[in-house]
Amino acid sequence: MRWREGRRSENVEDIRYEGGSPRGPGGFKLGGGAIVVVFVVSLLLGQNPLHVLQMIESGMPSAPQQSQQPRPAGNDENADFVSVILGSTEDVWGQMFSTAGQQYPPPKLVLFSDGVESACGMNSSATGPFYCPGDRKVYLDLSFLSELQRLGATGDFAVAYVIAHEIGHHIQNIVGTEKQLRQLQSRAGSEAEVNALSVRMELQADCYAGLWARHAENQRAILEQGDIEEGLKAAASIGDDRLQRMAGRHVNPDAFTHGTSAQREQWFRTGFQQGTVDACDTFRQG
Repeated sequence: MRWREGRRSENVEDIRYEGGSPRGPGGFKLGGGAIVVVFVVSLLLGQNPLHVLQMIESGMPSAPQQSQQPRPAGNDENADFVSVILGSTEDVWGQMFSTAGQQYPPPKLVLFSDGVESACGMNSSATGPFYCPGDRKVYLDLSFLSELQRLGATGDFAVAYVIAHEIGHHIQNIVGTEKQLRQLQSRAGSEAEVNALSVRMELQADCYAGLWARHAENQRAILEQGDIEEGLKAAASIGDDRLQRMAGRHVNPDAFTHGTSAQREQWFRTGFQQGTVDACDTFRQG
């Protein structure tokens, strides 16, 4: 990617070095190795890693909380890259909202290590990058970059895709899609139906990531040869079917929450090729 000349966003909060290791709800420090163990065990048990983590922490003794104040992104290259990609998403979505006669409220992006407290509760690195609707922030532990490589998603555009995907969830939140989805899920008759709705939500965020790439290229010509292939490979590498196989489990479509590798790849491509919000209506299309 041609990113070094891009505009740096002012909406990055870097709390990786504030107060040492993050603490859980009970004040217990969480190390990276412990989190990996929890993640693996959770996969084997078919449980949500965050739920298991919170169960463990609930029984730990409390300790005084340290005040953490956000600060600008650090000087390392990865943080600089994140800031540029976030700035690009602000430019793209800002222009699209402006064309529609609206103002785009950009989210904050929080860089953290090991674990972080958000409006969505205590979250660990095991959950991967995530968006919290409650505080309108994207949370990212840069150690996830190594996990992407382990999954076979290499290159800077693979990271850009992940960030753009989480920004896609911010778009869903501010336009009301997220609220409508939760209402539909509350009326669903089974867990499989709830999961199927989540898949639609995630695939739309993939489509929005492709849409961002299309418009970012039009604005600043950021793409180099092979970038889109990196994005497609990244989308495919984190498909539910592939991750279940990697965890040694049978593929169970009813348990999918993000979509298959083929679906994720398809919707990223749709967003990039068509470049419109209407083309990303995964709730009406197959």
